[in-house]
This record gives sequence, structure tokens and C-alpha cells, in this order.
Amino acid sequence: LTCPATSYLSTGLFGQPVRDYIAYNVFMISMFLDDFKASATLKRRKGYCVQKAVLLVALGRVVGIPSRLAFAAIRNHKLPGHLYKITRGNVLPRHGYTQFFLDGRWVSVAPTFDYAISQQISVPAVEFDGVHDASLPEIDCNGNPFIEYVEKFGPCTDLPLDWIVEATSKAWGSDKRAWLDK
Repeated sequence: LTCPATSYLSTGLFGQPVRDYIAYNVFMISMFLDDFKASATLKRRKGYCVQKAVLLVALGRVVGIPSRLAFAAIRNHKLPGHLYKITRGNVLPRHGYTQFFLDGRWVSVAPTFDYAISQQISVPAVEFDGVHDASLPEIDCNGNPFIEYVEKFGPCTDLPLDWIVEATSKAWGSDKRAWLDK
């Protein structure tokens, strides 16, 4: 990977990384394909982890970098109470992130939480340097547990919507759309 391509992926949207240009919003979870399109996420400038990962995959591909989606079940030790009630626990079954094929190997990048959210909840912002995995942090800024990768699933070249809906609809319902006004 050349430096210009790395720079494009880390600051490719009007001088900001996808992590920051697209605000994180868990209420964007949806059971409908049109809510996951990269162009839709870019237009509304907010999304949750899977939507942001889809956009980052599209950006990688447009500049010629082999890119794919990856998924994991994660435990969020700082999950707010209202979300804990909705999800019936702190394990989120379909966390999405991006993988780029760089210098002969797949590198993971989680564009999930934007910088402002990271500051608000006192967790380190995920930084991508074009070489090392950039996963959600295990501990927060105070040394407390934050994200635990419980199970990693095989990568996907395309969005496995039915597989995502199977797990997320249990908490959010089968007719959940992105909440554009929240």
C-alpha cells in the first residue's frame, strides 16, 4: 500500500476518516438492505458499525485495495443501561468492521466510534496507521474493561444481511429501520 492510498482511507472524506465523518449512532440499526448502502450512509452522515464498515469497504475498493467485511460478537462492558435492556445483555452479536489486504495480509479496521463519541465515553479513539490492526479497544481511558471480542466470524465479500437480521432482530424487531431523525 502506498502512502497516498493510506492517507485517502484515513482522511478520505473531506479531510476526515470515515470514523469521524460518519457519526456513530446505534439507532441506525436496520433490517433493510437500502439502509446499508454506502451511498446512503455517506448521505446521512451517521450509521452504526456495520453501515460504517460497508462504507469503508466501498472506499477501499474504489481506490483499488482489496477490501471485505468482517464480523464478531463483542461484549461491551460500558453499554448504557437503556441499550442493555434492548439487547438483553451486553453481548452484541454482529459487530461489523472492515479488512484491507495490505502488504500481503488482511488488516482489520473498526471505524465504529467517532472521535467525539470516544471522548464522551472516555475510550481511546481507534487509529488506523495502514499497517496494524485497528480494533476496538479492550480498555477505556481509565483502565476499565471496554470491548471484549467474544467470537470472530469468517469474513464476507458482501453484506450478509439475512445473517445479521437473524441475530439483531431478536432485540430490535424484524421491521426496525434506521431512525433518521434521532
